[in-house]
Amino acid sequence: MAGKLYLCATPIGNLEDITMRVLRTLQEVDLIAAEDTRNSIKLLNHFEIKTPMTSYHEYNRIEKAYTLIEKMKEGQNIALITDAGTPGISDPGEDLVRLCYEAGIEVTSLPGACACVTALTLSGLGTRRFCFEAFLPAEKKERQEVLEELAGETRTMIVYEAPHRLVRTLRELLETLGNRRATVCRELTKKHETVFLSTLEEALRFYETQEPKGECVLVIEGKSRQQVRMERQESWEALTIEEHMEKYMEKGMDRKEAMKQVAKDRGVSKREIYQALL
Repeated sequence: MAGKLYLCATPIGNLEDITMRVLRTLQEVDLIAAEDTRNSIKLLNHFEIKTPMTSYHEYNRIEKAYTLIEKMKEGQNIALITDAGTPGISDPGEDLVRLCYEAGIEVTSLPGACACVTALTLSGLGTRRFCFEAFLPAEKKERQEVLEELAGETRTMIVYEAPHRLVRTLRELLETLGNRRATVCRELTKKHETVFLSTLEEALRFYETQEPKGECVLVIEGKSRQQVRMERQESWEALTIEEHMEKYMEKGMDRKEAMKQVAKDRGVSKREIYQALL
């Protein structure tokens, strides 16, 4: 019988956050695939786990995935761990999971620590609807495109950032999104954990003078739906009703549906739109 892939969440700081199920699994599997074996050996040594390790990271994620899949086809069980948190979240684990499914290998996830969810619950911002952006792209054009997409986002946003890039990212967020409520979480679950509830403007002003240390998670307030509606209405008001109608009819709507949508955009009745067109 083929083996199985176990996605094992490891602590993001405090070693006590590892689950008993993950500890048992790491002891029982045939092999542990780790993002950085030099980092993970400290965790394994702490819990006296002797299971062999191999590296699986960004630079070998496809080639090594096929090697691991062959081992699982031969019957070996493999645990995947990342440097911290849940594998598959903003790391190459997602590729291994996809390729395992394509090869007919069973995959299961052992839940545990996750920095984005931990920061969200600490943020004091809305938690019912949120989006996770991880690290913003390094390439300038793509980065700006993502920032502009976030500017219209109505959900709470979560962004990861390294301490030496925090000020730059806060400045870009402020310039693109405007001054939103934001929470900066640092060193989550560790001894010097800090949660700074403020705004993008206040956080930028603070960290321009106080050098940030430790990995950061930014939780940023989304745009209110009322504000989105007002902006949409203002943009439509720049068009005549005939131009507004044409926009929707070009998309394939019939005249009746287009009138209904135009009325909704402008916050008026369909009858008013009909009368104006006459």
